[in-house]
Amino acid sequence: MIIGCGGAGKSTLARKLEEMLGLPLVHLDQAYWKPNWEDRDKEEWGQIVTQLADQKEWILDGNYGGTMDIRLQRADTVLFLDRPRWLCVYHVLKRWWQTRGRTRPDMAPGCEERFSFPFLHYVFYYNQTRRPGILKKLEKLSSKQTVFRLRTQREIDHFIARHVEGQGGNT
Repeated sequence: MIIGCGGAGKSTLARKLEEMLGLPLVHLDQAYWKPNWEDRDKEEWGQIVTQLADQKEWILDGNYGGTMDIRLQRADTVLFLDRPRWLCVYHVLKRWWQTRGRTRPDMAPGCEERFSFPFLHYVFYYNQTRRPGILKKLEKLSSKQTVFRLRTQREIDHFIARHVEGQGGNT
């Protein structure tokens, strides 16, 4: 399970892990959004996430706090990309500029990249508003689950080099 602020590098890391581990990858943005940025009903979304997380092996990329507990209960490994605000904002703006008017590979069909002040606000304040609650949830996980809190690109690269080769499971 890969979580972290928008622009932290979740989808990039997820694609790399999919390639290295051969595990099925689901970008939650692809599963959540309908064309033209229409969101799913809360109940329907919960059922979709439960079905995805009930699979034997997976990589699930994305936050979606309302269903985070479902995924946390089933994940054997959690990667929390705990990146600085400035970097996440920079990555979100760079991504928008590079893919504006097109649909990203990790996004649902019919959802063209767009600029959104509410999303930029979410990213800017993520470390103050969302991060504390996530850290509390991670502290309460079972000793059978492994959590990696990755703050820098060097830590991400080190994780890949030391922990990824020959692994499997639910990340």
